[in-house]
Amino acid sequence: MPLPTEGEVLVRVKAAGICGSDLHIYRGERSDVALPRILGHELVGEVESVGSGVTRFSRGDRVTVDPVVSCGKCVSCRRGYDNLCSSVKCLGVQVDGGYCDYIAVPEEKVYSLPSGLAWEKAALIEPFSIGAEVLARSEVREGDKVLVIGAGTIGLCILQAMKLAGAEVLITDFADSRLKAAETLGADKTVNGRTGDLAAALADFTGEFGADVVVEAVGMPRLLEESLGYAAPGGRIVVLGFHPEPAKIPEVIVVKKELKIVGSRMNCRRFPQVIEWFEKGQVNPEPLISAVYPFEKIDTAFREILEDPEKYLKVLITY
Repeated sequence: MPLPTEGEVLVRVKAAGICGSDLHIYRGERSDVALPRILGHELVGEVESVGSGVTRFSRGDRVTVDPVVSCGKCVSCRRGYDNLCSSVKCLGVQVDGGYCDYIAVPEEKVYSLPSGLAWEKAALIEPFSIGAEVLARSEVREGDKVLVIGAGTIGLCILQAMKLAGAEVLITDFADSRLKAAETLGADKTVNGRTGDLAAALADFTGEFGADVVVEAVGMPRLLEESLGYAAPGGRIVVLGFHPEPAKIPEVIVVKKELKIVGSRMNCRRFPQVIEWFEKGQVNPEPLISAVYPFEKIDTAFREILEDPEKYLKVLITY
C-alpha cells in the first residue's frame, strides 16, 4: 500500500470504468504511453488515509478523482486551464492510474460524492466531465440544433449535457442498441449512419439550415470532414477524438460559413458541475452501464469488450 505524502489523499478504489483509451493502450496502439503502466482514469473510492496538510478529507469519506494531472505553475495552469498544462498528464495514461487497490492523489483533485450514490454510478462522473467540457467549448444556446456523431459512452454523456442546456439533439451511430439508449436519454432524433440517410435526416431536423453545433465524438478524419457540410452558417464544430491520419479540411467552407472548429481535451475543472448534476438527478448514468466485472476478471472484461465492442457502452470494474 502506498503512503500519502504531504497534500495527498490515499484512496481505496471501489470502482473504475474501462474507457476507449484503456482499450487502445491494452492493444499496444498508443506509442505515447510508456509501459508497464497501471491503467484506469475513471475511478471512485473511499479515503483510507491523508497526508500532512490535507484539510478537506478524512478516513472513510466517499470520493471521486479528477484524473487530469497538471503542474499548477505554467502559464496555462495560472490561467485556469489545467487540461492544457505544458506538462499535462492523465492518470492511467502517462502516470499510473486506478486499476489497483490504492492510489495516492493530490487533495485538489479529490471531490466528495453525493450521499447515497452507488459506486457504479459514481464511476461515470469522469465521462460526464468530458460532456461538460464539450458543452462549454460548444457555446451551445437554448434552442440550438445539435448533431452528435457517435453514441458511445461519451456521445451519450454529451447528449445529456446538451439537453440540460436546452438544445435539441440528433445523434447518430452504427449500433441500433446505442441509438435506443440515446432515445431513452432524451435524444430528439436518432439516425443509424450505416442504414439511414444522415444528411436527409439532418436537413429535416434543421429545416435544411444545418446544425448549430456538430460534435465529432468518434475520432475519424472522414467524419470531421463531413462535419463541415453538416454545420449551419456560423456553426461550431467540436472535436474531441483524434486519429493518426489528419483530416482534409477545405478552408473555403470554413471561411464561407464562418465556422468555428474547436478542440475539447479531457476536462477543465468540471467535476463540481458534474457532481451537482448527479446530486440533483439531472443526468442518468444507469443506462450507460453495460456490464460489471470484479477486479479479478479485468482481463476477461477487456477481451470480451474487444471481441464485440458494439455490445458494450460502459464496462465497470469493482473491488
